[in-house]
Order: sequence, then C-alpha cells, then structure tokens
Amino acid sequence: MLLLSIYDLSLPLTHPILRFLVILVIILFAPILLNKIKIPHILGLIIAGALVGPFGINLLERDSSIVVTGTAGLLYIMFLAGLEIDLAEFKKNSLKSLIFGLYTFSIPMALGIFAGIYILNFSVQTSVLLASMFASHTLIAYPILSKLNVTKNRAVNIAVGGTMITDTMALLVLAVIVGMSTGEVNTVFWTRLSISVILFAAAVMLGFPIIARWFFKRFDDNVLQYIFVLAMVYFGAVLAELAGIEGIIGAFLTGLALNRLIPSTSPLMNRVEFVGNALFIPFFLIGVGMLVDYRAFFSDFETIKVAIVMTVTAIVAKFLAAWLTQKTFRFSVDERRLIFGLSNAQAAATLAAVLVGYNVIIGQTDAGEPIRLLNDAVLNGTIIMILVTCTVATFVAQKGAVNISLLESTDDTNESETTEKILIPLSNPDNLEELVHLSTTIKSKENKSGLYALSIINNNEEEAVAVKQANKNLDKAIHVAAATDVKLNRQIRYDLNVVNGITGVIHENNITDLVLGLHVKKGISDGFFGNLTEGILAKNNVTTFIYKPAQPISTIKNQVVIIPKNAEAELGFSEWLLKIWNIGRNTGAKIIFYASEKTNLIIQDVHVKHPIEAEFRIFDDWDDFLILSREIKQNDGLIIVMSREKKLSYHAKMKNIPGYLNRYFVSNNFILIYPMQLGVNDESIDLNNPSLIEPIEKIDELGKNIARLFKRK
Repeated sequence: MLLLSIYDLSLPLTHPILRFLVILVIILFAPILLNKIKIPHILGLIIAGALVGPFGINLLERDSSIVVTGTAGLLYIMFLAGLEIDLAEFKKNSLKSLIFGLYTFSIPMALGIFAGIYILNFSVQTSVLLASMFASHTLIAYPILSKLNVTKNRAVNIAVGGTMITDTMALLVLAVIVGMSTGEVNTVFWTRLSISVILFAAAVMLGFPIIARWFFKRFDDNVLQYIFVLAMVYFGAVLAELAGIEGIIGAFLTGLALNRLIPSTSPLMNRVEFVGNALFIPFFLIGVGMLVDYRAFFSDFETIKVAIVMTVTAIVAKFLAAWLTQKTFRFSVDERRLIFGLSNAQAAATLAAVLVGYNVIIGQTDAGEPIRLLNDAVLNGTIIMILVTCTVATFVAQKGAVNISLLESTDDTNESETTEKILIPLSNPDNLEELVHLSTTIKSKENKSGLYALSIINNNEEEAVAVKQANKNLDKAIHVAAATDVKLNRQIRYDLNVVNGITGVIHENNITDLVLGLHVKKGISDGFFGNLTEGILAKNNVTTFIYKPAQPISTIKNQVVIIPKNAEAELGFSEWLLKIWNIGRNTGAKIIFYASEKTNLIIQDVHVKHPIEAEFRIFDDWDDFLILSREIKQNDGLIIVMSREKKLSYHAKMKNIPGYLNRYFVSNNFILIYPMQLGVNDESIDLNNPSLIEPIEKIDELGKNIARLFKRK
C-alpha cells in the first residue's frame, strides 16, 4: 500500500505513466479478446475507448495528449491509404475502376441524401455529409484476401482502384460542406477554393516527389528517413488546410506522391506501417471511442433510429454498386462478393468524416449548447454502422475469396514450384545495404527465408581480423533484411579462391540467383569480366545479377532494360523477367524495355496480364548501344541482359559494355544480368545451330514457366 500511495488513483487517472500503461494494455488485449468473437480489431479499440472514456468508467480523460496523438493517427490512416495503392494495377483497370468508383460513390450519395432528408429529417448540408460517409469505404477485408492469395484477381484490382476514386470524391464533398457551414459560399469562395486546391495538389503531387528523392539520395539514416516522411505527412496536411480543405486530404495526397519512393519491400515502408499500426492509429481509434456515449443507445431512441437507418442505407447502397459492377463487366458471383466485401466496410474515411463533422459548430441553442453539423446521434450511430458493415464485409469477402482460391488451386494442382534462393556474397560494407535492398526487391513476395549472405575468409589473411570483419558484415546484412521482415541466412566460408567458395555455397544450398556488387565509386576493372566469365559464370548456371548502386534503388524513376535478340529462346528468360517485374512492382519505377519486336511482343503479353508501368521500344542493333546514353538521365537506372559467349543471345558488342559503363554511365545505377543458359557446362552443344531456335509461339514450356512464376510474384 505504501508503494501505491505515490500514485493518485482517483478517476480519471492523471499520472502519465499509469495513463500510458492503460492505453498499451488496451492496444494489446482488446483486439485479442474481441477477435475470438470475430469482431475486427479496429472495432475492438473503439469499444475499449468507449468503456474507459469519460462516458464509460471514466478511467481516462480525452485530453490534449489523446487528441494530438489521435490526430496523428487520423492523418496516418489516410497517408497509408495513398501510399499502399498499386498505381500500375489502377492504370490497367482505370476505366473499370472509374465506373465502379462512380457506382460506389453516386448510389450511396443518392440513397444517403434521401434517407437523411426524408427519414431522419436532417438539413440538406447534414444529409449530404452523411451520404459522403456512406460513399467512402475502407479495405478492412484486404488482409483476408491476401492470406488466400486472391489479391491479383481482377475484381480486387478494380475494387482497390475504385476505393481511391470514391474516397477522394467523398473527402472533397466533406471539404465543400464544411466550407459551406463555416463561411459564406459565393463566387469568390468557389474561385478561391478552386485555385487554392489546384495549387495545393500541384505542390504535393509534383513538388513532394522531388524533395523526397533529393532527401533519400543524400540521407540513409533510418530514423532521419522516417521522421522526414512523418514531417511530409504533416506538411501536406498543413498545405491542405491553407488551401481551405481538410488536412486528411493532404495526408492522402502525400501518400500518393510518395507512393513510388517508398517501395513496399523497403525497410522504410516496414517502419511506416509498424509505427502507425502499433501506436498512432490505435491512439486515434481509442480517442474516437472516448467520444461515444454508449448510454445513448439505452436512453435515446433517436440514436437507435439513426444507427439502423445509417447501417441499412450503407449496406444496400454498396451492394447495389457491386451488383451493377458485376452485371456491367459480366463478373462471377464470387467476384461480386469480393467487390462488395471490400467496399462495404466503413471505417477509416468514415471515422474521419464523422469526426470532422462533429467538430464543426454551426450555431447554439437557447441554452448555449453547441449545434453541431453532425450530432451525437450520428456519432454514436456511426459506431454501430462500422461494427455491422465490417462484420458483413469480412464474412462476404471471405466466402468469395475461399471459393476463388479453391478454384485456382484446382487448376494449379499439377504445377510444381521452384524454390527461390538468392545468394549475396559480401566483401565491401559500402554497398552491402543496397545489395540486400536489391535482393529483397527482386525476390518473390512469399519468399521470407530464401536469402543467403556469404562472407569468404581467405586462409592467407589474419584469421581473427578476417572473422571479425566477416561477422560484422553479416550482422549488418541480417539487420537490414530484418527491417523488411525477411530472414537472411548466414554463411561463412574458408577458401583461398573466392570463386570456389561461392560455387560451393551455390551447389550446397541449391541457390537459384546470385547478386554480386561492384564498388559504388569505382568502375569495372579490366580483369573483372575475365574472372567473372572464366570463374563464376563458367561453373554456375544460376541467374546472376551484377549491381553497381550509384543511388538508392527506391529513388530511380526509370529502369532502362536492354535485351539481346533471341533472349526469349534461352532457358532462364522467364526467371530474369520475373525479377525485373518485381523491381517495377516493388519500387514503382517505370520499366522501359529495349528489345527486338518478337521479344517485345512476348513481354507485352505478360504486361497485359500483370501490369506495371512500362514502355516498349524496338532495339536490335547493338552497334547503336551508345545512342541510349542520350536517353538515360541522372535518376534513371540501366539493366542490361547479357549472355555467355557462343550462346543463342550472345552479341560480340557485349565485350564493349564495361568500357561503355565506365565512360558514359558512371553516375547511374546499373545491373548486368547473366541468365541461366542451356549447355553452360557442355561445350559440345552447337548452340549457334539455327534449328535450336524454335519460334517462341511454339514453345509451350515458356508460357507455362511464365504463368507459374508470375503467380508467386
């Protein structure tokens, strides 16, 4: 008791350590307990906030600390929504996404305005704002689809693209309604709002990427990069408010602006998601729960009426939008379930809108009480709507996803998967981090433990010093990989010959891909290619990447890929093509393919089924290679697909590549790719025999390999 006397245990708690402990306990246990009864964790935190808040047991007060941290969480939700959108998928399905976005925005808006005016007797402004809440949605069910591996389904892509459209339009409606409620709306208002919004959007979408690319190229400290991103989110929110719209729109556009500069496989993305999901967003949800007076459900019929009307209207409107989308594009019933399940859940944007509307004071009663744009009944009714819609969305999406997953697994029963293992020999600590970043970028999504880091110790070196440096390099590489939730396997090899050491590890561990690094500030030495060709490439038939990182791979705007003629007829074509695809998908860089007409046609067919931002240009004369130096700018990277001598895709001009790179591309990132090739260790095979080059449309195995590999992308 003496120990407890140092704390003031009167309610609400005021001691900062006790307050923070209570919040951490809520964040830890509320989702665990409520998940057992199938309630999404986002609702668990809201319910917990209501229980411990001023209208519950009054354990915690909703003071400035909760408000400040909660505001960060609100901005964080919208920032992540913009950051995680797959822009390439959206472009592929842009028309369909636009149509679905209009369906899922206009139908809830129409039904919501009707219900607000004629059933709930709200004003026009309140009804429009209420309808905008129905129009927005949150992809609560997306993790379920991800676990069942159906996120590449066309219905999912369209739903995700439509989310960006409807949420943006709903938030713009919110901005206009709030502006109309707090000031005079006239020609000057609309002119000022239009100009300020255009300037704001241009500043964020055009200016922020330039600033971020400059920062990421010059500062690689993990903490500095995260603080910079957080500052950009708040800066975007401030610019939005200066433009006369809500800060959440600024956070959302900031996410879109930084989308390509924060790869999904990068340590920075992992930190952004981790901190937001562990701290800021839970604080926001708990703070929202503290606003809820649950007693109103038992003492005020108006709250119950509003909750029922809101819930029914939201579900019916979203179902009609999904049904119309199904009929328009002739989707299956299960695909309609995916669209409805993804678009029905009301959470992040809905909470943002109701909170903003609740805080807008449009007048006072005779007793001096504030009249809010959205009253207490709407605030409390929103919680019921979120609970019901998230529950319905979860079950519907899961049913559709399970059916589609079972159908796809039946088709793939007879297909075998190749285990992907990537080896990274380490020698230079200066490029170590970028080598790991490249490896995590090119790997398949589900590969969480197939990366190997190797340090080779020369027996002639002083053993204690060499072992210490080797362990230091390996520890650093493991730390970098762990930041992306990837396990890196340690390998130490004692060998006088580096090539023999690498070859031994490749054979012992069934390595499929090899990533070699060049010094950041040095070119390719004269003997490098000779040692490479006579050593590693001659003894190992694995896809080999030789990488010189002049700047972080996340800051590259365009990756220019040079592909030799007949590359599609080589054994490893589909393997290296998948890796390049992963670079485009995971970094957001545009991939510009320079290849023969036949090769481009094959890659374009892949692009139709698995879209990334790409261009295709004809290139079949290596004598014109230097012309490409005019096309490549400072923030562009160069990827050259090479070949061993006497192989189908070999060209004599490839011998000049080292000199070209040292002279004309010294400030650019470049990657040289040596694919797996037929007969590497069998010189008796005449690979120049034209009869060995079959028309690619007749090589069924290539199509099967591409289809199989891209399913694990």
